[in-house]
Amino acid sequence: MPWKLNLSNRKGVQAEKRALLFLKQQGLTLLHTNFACKTGEVDLIMLDQSTLVFIEVRFRNRSKYGNAASSINGHKQKKIRNTAAVYLQNHRQHNHRICRFDAISIDNHDANGQNSLEWIKSAF
Repeated sequence: MPWKLNLSNRKGVQAEKRALLFLKQQGLTLLHTNFACKTGEVDLIMLDQSTLVFIEVRFRNRSKYGNAASSINGHKQKKIRNTAAVYLQNHRQHNHRICRFDAISIDNHDANGQNSLEWIKSAF
């Protein structure tokens, strides 16, 4: 049975769409969205010239528990790395590439819903 990802978080899906648009404007090329397997899920997999980039997108509506970037803890990083390894096993045409792990942090800063977007290259 193939692995199936449930995308029921509307705000999360919107954040990923915004991040994708931003990264395309920066010149990155999309390979996969929401690559999921038993080890976890990677939101976006893109090429930055010849570098394969695994991107975690985080959205925070409130900063009560820290900003969006701070929510990518060691456990989440390990899951993303393990999922990236599975991706590389399944897509051997990218095995020669240098890999990078980036984060897109989107935080809601005011009552009007204005969000900031921060691209953190080589986040972990």
